[in-house]
Amino acid sequence: MRLLLAEDERALSNVLVTILKHNNYTVDAVYNGADALDYLACATYDGVILDIMMPKVDGIDVLKRIRAAGNKVPVLLLTAKSEVDDKVAGLDCGADDYLTKPFVTKELLARLRAIMRRQGGEVDNSLTFGDLRLDRASFELSSSGGKLALTAKEFQIMELLMKNPSQVISAERLMERIWGVESDAEINVVWTYISYLRKKLKLLGSRVSIKAVRNIGYTLECGDA
Repeated sequence: MRLLLAEDERALSNVLVTILKHNNYTVDAVYNGADALDYLACATYDGVILDIMMPKVDGIDVLKRIRAAGNKVPVLLLTAKSEVDDKVAGLDCGADDYLTKPFVTKELLARLRAIMRRQGGEVDNSLTFGDLRLDRASFELSSSGGKLALTAKEFQIMELLMKNPSQVISAERLMERIWGVESDAEINVVWTYISYLRKKLKLLGSRVSIKAVRNIGYTLECGDA
């Protein structure tokens, strides 16, 4: 299960990421509402943990925008506010549940399980492009030639490319989205993982290839049958 955590308190965010990963969740962490919207536009999540009080765009605004776009991803709101009006505002804007800080870890995990269980099968667990299918539950990439398991980084790169098939994604954007802005990794690690994915596409016999656009970035291209 993949989660987006949008929490501007970095110390709390780091603790939550550790707890969630320990409970077998894959987590992308952002620290403001603008980045949350960017991530939600480019990837598919099984759930979102969204703090209300965030810089740039607050949590309520983020929630309004994603619901207006038709995104039904389960959302759990976090806030230091305990007033009934704040809870009502969040729920009326489309939140699935609400948790007031400070909270107990067990309750957070239980509420996450509950909102995702209620959502059932509404979250699309696969992406397609050309003859390729990416299974978000198993991290498997398949075509008529078979299927192969992807590593976590390979999966995230392919997911971003398949979610944005008409866009050229820069190496810098891939680096920031997948390794994080605070990563010590060098930019050439992106090329290394693109190379891994190209080899897997060849093994699958797929008509889809990853095209490098000189000095700009990468995009998917589908050849003739």
